[in-house]
Amino acid sequence: MFKLNFKIALRNLWKNKVFSLINIGGLAIGLASCMVLLLYVAYEWSYDKQFSNHERNYVVYNNSEASGKIFSWAWTPGAMADEVREKIPGVAYTSHSTYPSNYLITYGEKKLKDQAIFTDPSFLKILDYKFIKGNPDKVLKETNTIVLTKSFAEKLFGNEDPINKTVKLDNTDVLKVEAVIEDVPANNSIQFDYLMPWSLFEKREPWARDKNWGNNMCLTLVQLQNTNAYNKANEAITGIYTRNQKDNGNKALLFPMDKWHLYSDFENGKSIGGKIDQLRIFLMLAFCILLIACVNFMNLSTARSEKRAKEVGVRKAIGSSRQSLIAQFLLESVLLAVMATVVAFALAEISLSYFNNLLNINLVIAYNDWKFWTVLFALMVFTGLVAGSYPALYLSSFEPVKVLKGFNIKVGSSVSIRKVLVVFQFVFAVCLIVCTTVIYQQLNYIKNKPIGYNKGNLVQIAVQGNLNTESKRNLLSEQLVKSGAATNVSSFSHGISEGGNNTTSVSWPGKNPKDDILFNQRGIGYDFTKTIGTELIAGREFSAKYPADTNSVILNEAAVKVMRLKNPLGTVIKFWGTDLTVVGVMKDFVVESAYQSVAPMLFYTSSRSGASYILVRLNPSVNISSSLAKIDEIVQGIEPNFPVDRKFVSDSFEEKFQNEKLLGTLSNWFGGFAIFISCLGLLGLALFMAEQRKKEISIRKVLGAHTGNILVLLNKDFIKLVAIANLVAFPLAYIIVNKWLSAFEYRIPISALPFIMAIALSVIIAILTVSIQSVKVAKANPVDALKYE
Repeated sequence: MFKLNFKIALRNLWKNKVFSLINIGGLAIGLASCMVLLLYVAYEWSYDKQFSNHERNYVVYNNSEASGKIFSWAWTPGAMADEVREKIPGVAYTSHSTYPSNYLITYGEKKLKDQAIFTDPSFLKILDYKFIKGNPDKVLKETNTIVLTKSFAEKLFGNEDPINKTVKLDNTDVLKVEAVIEDVPANNSIQFDYLMPWSLFEKREPWARDKNWGNNMCLTLVQLQNTNAYNKANEAITGIYTRNQKDNGNKALLFPMDKWHLYSDFENGKSIGGKIDQLRIFLMLAFCILLIACVNFMNLSTARSEKRAKEVGVRKAIGSSRQSLIAQFLLESVLLAVMATVVAFALAEISLSYFNNLLNINLVIAYNDWKFWTVLFALMVFTGLVAGSYPALYLSSFEPVKVLKGFNIKVGSSVSIRKVLVVFQFVFAVCLIVCTTVIYQQLNYIKNKPIGYNKGNLVQIAVQGNLNTESKRNLLSEQLVKSGAATNVSSFSHGISEGGNNTTSVSWPGKNPKDDILFNQRGIGYDFTKTIGTELIAGREFSAKYPADTNSVILNEAAVKVMRLKNPLGTVIKFWGTDLTVVGVMKDFVVESAYQSVAPMLFYTSSRSGASYILVRLNPSVNISSSLAKIDEIVQGIEPNFPVDRKFVSDSFEEKFQNEKLLGTLSNWFGGFAIFISCLGLLGLALFMAEQRKKEISIRKVLGAHTGNILVLLNKDFIKLVAIANLVAFPLAYIIVNKWLSAFEYRIPISALPFIMAIALSVIIAILTVSIQSVKVAKANPVDALKYE
């Protein structure tokens, strides 16, 4: 029986080639879109789950109450790891490490600057990377040692065996290679190219030996003995700050490491989501696109019901049951789904390289993974059954006597259901158009919103080697300005678009004892405001003319406001126990998130704290490439042992918008696919309606109707459906974009433009799609349709 049904299915598909191709094309695009989106969702979902005991790994978070809010960071004191291991029940391992930073590693003539972490031996117990060479039980115990990843070892040593060879760190410390481990997967939250012992970090940075519980400067990882130990351990760790420093009101919590990437947004000390919200959108998008493709199939199958009616009548008359007919129609739809899956597989494979470049990740189809094939098979069967379910039930319900006497489509259930399905398709497409437009409007608004300084032609150069001394930085500044490559040069204690370095240890005259304000603190060099292109509201900036500026401080507008200082200049504030005099007030400028209001900031001179970056304002009258070449030459002259590490500030600032750009780009692409699939359905229905009304159109033409009249006649029903779809989609789209925008402190008002664009695009696309077939019918010779009458 199956063999017979299979032959009938193939014959029907071959007989109706156009409809078969439209169905296969629609299903293939829907399946390919779904596959790519699911691959991306699976990739993001797999973050930090590669380790054998990932469900027992936790990151220690620090909840700090300040400025009327609770701020949550994965920054903790250096003493945290030992304290947790010794005092918290159910703990197997703890580890503390620095956050990844770039350091220079030299071997012979090779100089590589890549990401490194200082950590302890337990780090590789918690995150159990595979060891390619070396003894896992002996690494990171001796001070002058190093562990390399496989690719970094190959870049440094080529085909040589790296074990026991020595390399230099920042041209100072000689380190012996102890081991080589597998490369860190791209979907790991902690990225590094090599590891070095924590004891080496303490040797290089003596302040790191201080067990001060107010200095949150490292990442602490914890592995529990079993998952059941979590509740007791988390409860016990809550008051760990207060137990070790009575005046420290911070609270600690254990946060699952395998949720860290997806649930990193905190509010009032609790995780409220993060990237998981974006994944939910993509997951919904994947299945909605697939559902639209299934709706196409339903629409076209029921539209062809008159041609299949007699077949159903004859088969029922000779004894076929309804169940066997349902099986026949479902087999046809599953067969179409199989063909569509083959095409979809090819489309997905071809498009992956493009999406990998777009997303800056490496999505691959895992041919040797049974889970992938299981999901693909389930997706294919699901698509076939869903797409064929309604047509099978509808077509198998025909009564033999009625259809054999003469079948006429009633203006009833099937017609209205087809209209509902078309409306559903365009509702989704219109929602995507509105949402994508709003995403791009919000992104452009934030990117173009004044940030308080001029990021154009501003370059930041990492401070390395000789540049760590103030005299060499001053020499660099003089030479850069003298060369004509730069107009102004200053320094900054961080990358200008980086966060971090916050404190509540600030007091001032008239401060309310209950106020616990969180300040951003930064070290800046001379001519800072001129270099970055911001303004001083009052007072002056730091200058070599004032040697006492080591005891001075500059505030930003937000700081003056929260401190409620009417005359800030001359005010003496206390910062970390040191008296500092306010000599200037700087205009607010964006340092951390461009989406949130500027935090209170205080600036002290770089001569107190050192600098991490040199800021250079390029000379606008000199060619940029010439200026950069001159800058590199001068920097290399002062510090020849390090490669020049420079970057445009505008590029760093652009990185803040990656998530929104990704959301907008994917919505744009897959929204386009959804519209295209919907248009395929409209085209199929237009083919059917034109065929059904061929004689009517011919008679109208004989009676004098023009081509324009015929086009209006054929298009108006479809335009009505698209108009209804817009009316349904608009409130849905408004709710969605309003909820999305509510997450931003700075947001655009929802204007009429996205909705106007949506209705214009959807109507134009529908008219063009339907008119492709309508023009052909309207221009046909009436004789061809009426010659048999």
